[in-house]
Amino acid sequence: MGKKLENIKAKIDLTKEYPVEEAISLLKDNRVAKFDETVDMAINLGVDAKKSDQMVRGTVVLPYGTGKTVRVLVFAKGEKEKEAKEAGADYVGAEDLVEKIGQGWLEFDKAVATPDLMGLVGKLGKILGPRGLMPNPKLGTVTFDIAKAVKEIKSGKVEYKVEKAGIVHVPIGKVSFDKEKLVENTMAVLKSVIKAKPATSKGKYIKKITMSSTMGPGIKIDISKLKVA
Repeated sequence: MGKKLENIKAKIDLTKEYPVEEAISLLKDNRVAKFDETVDMAINLGVDAKKSDQMVRGTVVLPYGTGKTVRVLVFAKGEKEKEAKEAGADYVGAEDLVEKIGQGWLEFDKAVATPDLMGLVGKLGKILGPRGLMPNPKLGTVTFDIAKAVKEIKSGKVEYKVEKAGIVHVPIGKVSFDKEKLVENTMAVLKSVIKAKPATSKGKYIKKITMSSTMGPGIKIDISKLKVA
């Protein structure tokens, strides 16, 4: 793997900034691993993430999904339980799921809950919170519109949150995706992050963008050539 990575680095100028389309072509043409690598984007923002009024957080539905099968768990009862199952949720329940999770079971990727059950789900805060699995109304995962929430997550809805260093990491698909699909997913993420710009953020908002595959080197993006409507 080391020699393979060195050969790829010889083909890509790691000091150069590339247009998005060219960067994606380079990632696709110089894949490293035998498995289908995830393509990630790291966006350095001109915000102070330590200040609550400069927190950048949101969700975006990728036009072509992430390429990953997402296991969705829903806390719901009655008609909403039926709605969740019909929408494609992998696990649906209430007290039974709370008890199961409390005993250490965590075989799911996203959790959704109806607002009336958040008092019950809140008991799992110490388990779900640190793992980023706690349903959150700001992210659309605490809602009575269960069908919409489940379908969006299943079709490629991703969450993002700026880290302390001012960086947002977002997966935009798989290396096996067509270039055009990866470009559209990239633009959808950038539009969402730009829309989430805090009013208190001054100066340059998007300072640097880097794209990489799971095992590949980071490729810098030429921000001046970005056309984000």
